[in-house]
Amino acid sequence: MTRRQLLVGAAASAIACLPGLAWADTWPSKPLRLVVPFAPGGSSEIVARALAGEMAKTIGQNVFVENKPGAAGNIAMQEVANSTDEHTLILGHIGTLAVNPYIFAKLPYDPNKDFAPITLVAKVPSLYVVHPDLPVKNLKEFIAYAKSKPGQLNYGSAGNGSAGHLAFEYLKMITETFMVHVPYRGTGPMLTDLMAGRLDAAAVGAPALLQFIKAGKLRCIATGTSARLPQLPDVATVAEQGFKGFEMTQWYGLMAPSKMAKANIDKLEKEAMAATRTKLVQDKLSQDSALAVGDTRAEFEAFIKQEQARWKPVIARAQIKPDGL
Repeated sequence: MTRRQLLVGAAASAIACLPGLAWADTWPSKPLRLVVPFAPGGSSEIVARALAGEMAKTIGQNVFVENKPGAAGNIAMQEVANSTDEHTLILGHIGTLAVNPYIFAKLPYDPNKDFAPITLVAKVPSLYVVHPDLPVKNLKEFIAYAKSKPGQLNYGSAGNGSAGHLAFEYLKMITETFMVHVPYRGTGPMLTDLMAGRLDAAAVGAPALLQFIKAGKLRCIATGTSARLPQLPDVATVAEQGFKGFEMTQWYGLMAPSKMAKANIDKLEKEAMAATRTKLVQDKLSQDSALAVGDTRAEFEAFIKQEQARWKPVIARAQIKPDGL
């Protein structure tokens, strides 16, 4: 072997040993695990499965979704923050990233330091719904009915500090009504009780609700969007019904542990953005009234900070506390 061949071989070996470089060429080397920090049956699962299915087509490995509910998402967030296998991701959410920091005295994770934002996947309109037996047809009638029975009506949510809890507390604040909050461990079990008549109302992301509204199992009295939804053209927005400027949407974004190799994070950003922007994912989410986004890491990071600043005073005013406190 010539001296030149030896030098070339040594250089190649040195490059291969650089942290993250050789790994990036073969990453992912096994299926990616996308953790959803909530129970099955909600908007989060719909968004996660749409993204996972499309990413699996181009990233070189399957992407499987795993629901891991508990403690307002904190259990899953802590687990993923501590993950070192380079193949575990999590679906970030308004609750785990912009709400939990202000309702828990101490979190087992730091939303700004322990995670690397990848892309904002979707924004999901919040819909305000009631059980069909409640004698109201729209938000104005519902508010009047609630004020005539202060403290006698209840509403359910996926848990203290969840997006649905925030949405209804936001509504209660601007309408000056008093209703009792009943927290559940996930959207699925809450909807079961709402449709059974054990709850009066709820605010839930559109993807999890449309099928039940269309089937007549729930009545939508208002949307939290700035404009009416094409899927529910006869349902007026909260703003249209007397509360100007009101808007309430949930949002979901892909996150990775901040310890993940930068080359892998770069690849994730490229793949997740491309997947979210495909017509298939956009159409899939649009069918459920969700808006696909697919922005850059920098844009998503800035958005999270804006949301944290937005919800901090709302949470303080509503005195929202986590389950068990």
